[in-house]
Amino acid sequence: MPVITADGLYKVFGRRPERGVEALRQGRSRADLREDGLTAAVIDASFEVEPGEIFVVMGLSGSGKSTLIRMVNGLLPATAGELRIADRALTSMKPAEVREVRRKRISMVFQHFALLPHRTVGENAAYGLEIAGVNRAEREKRANEALAMVDLEGWGSYPPSALSGGMQQRVGLARALAAGTDVMLMDEAFSALDPLIRRDMQDQLVELQQRLEKTILFITHDLNEAMRIGDRIAMMRDGRIVQVGTSEEILNEPANDYVSRFIQDVDRSRVLTASGVMEQPPAVLGAGQGPRAAHKLLRETQNPWLVVLRRDRTPAGVLWEEDVARAVREQTEDLPWSAEHEMPVVRHDAPIADLFAASARHLSPLVVVDDEGRFAGVIPRVTLLTAAGALGGEQDAVTTITGGTPVLDTTGGETR
Repeated sequence: MPVITADGLYKVFGRRPERGVEALRQGRSRADLREDGLTAAVIDASFEVEPGEIFVVMGLSGSGKSTLIRMVNGLLPATAGELRIADRALTSMKPAEVREVRRKRISMVFQHFALLPHRTVGENAAYGLEIAGVNRAEREKRANEALAMVDLEGWGSYPPSALSGGMQQRVGLARALAAGTDVMLMDEAFSALDPLIRRDMQDQLVELQQRLEKTILFITHDLNEAMRIGDRIAMMRDGRIVQVGTSEEILNEPANDYVSRFIQDVDRSRVLTASGVMEQPPAVLGAGQGPRAAHKLLRETQNPWLVVLRRDRTPAGVLWEEDVARAVREQTEDLPWSAEHEMPVVRHDAPIADLFAASARHLSPLVVVDDEGRFAGVIPRVTLLTAAGALGGEQDAVTTITGGTPVLDTTGGETR
């Protein structure tokens, strides 16, 4: 079951907003409503957020994203449509029930920290628990645990003014973690931070989400940030959601011209990942097989190398044809591992930009593994260069790999 479900949500501000909803359903525009003194902030928004997902809503100022997140936490009632938190319809709850959901199911991280200056860092981290009526000993314990999660252990007794901007934002994150809610809402949470601190916070958020499996709805106007941290992204324009998809889906299959223009300046090498360019090898070899079986596969596939897999599908190494041929001639029983052909292993979610250095150091293909370390595919060097060329930077990519002027060895057809 999705943790958050929005079905045909509308939010119209002004007198008799229901008239605005009906007008929009009949095809009138947002601008038409302004002539009637109505403001359509969110129009027919539908989406689902799955458990443990970072779902990013992004758009320019005025697109409706901040209004949408305030509807999700119950601060703004929907004019029309349905909003569900797990199996409960938030849009049909009484105010007291909405407050109870906010205390127990949803926590919020704000853009400008929202720390209380007269309270210590620890008291700020525990504030949500205090509002919920948790006893002092328990809330201090949970606040200290949350501060440790965000690398602020030992800072609990300090005032917020003693902390840098990035540290203060981590206090806000710790406050949300201490609350122990299933859902975290983050409204432009990192936009006030310097670029380097912002990137550190993005890394920390992704790491925490992987460890704690929180469900996160994240609002941003920064497309690079959205594509860096989001499992899926909802693109908003003029109150409407115009596309929902993964980073790669939005980059490769933009829904309309607006999305195409929006993504044209994105550094795709930082967004597209190893799983998006990897391929399946012609054959793989079991770790229990010997040189003769390897030699037979190499002849049949006409491939110069073989990936060797253990029984649990984790990669054991890469064999090359010259090593296998020598082992067969010498009648060796064991697989002929060669230190010269060390196997480079990369995660499936590694950005393409991070793969060039490993590819430059090894003749062997990059071996891609999943989250459990199991074999997922391979990326030969020529495949990586082809992917770089498709991104519009083939020459730059080759220069990056070689560390200087590209040199093509025509005798072997391989870039050295």
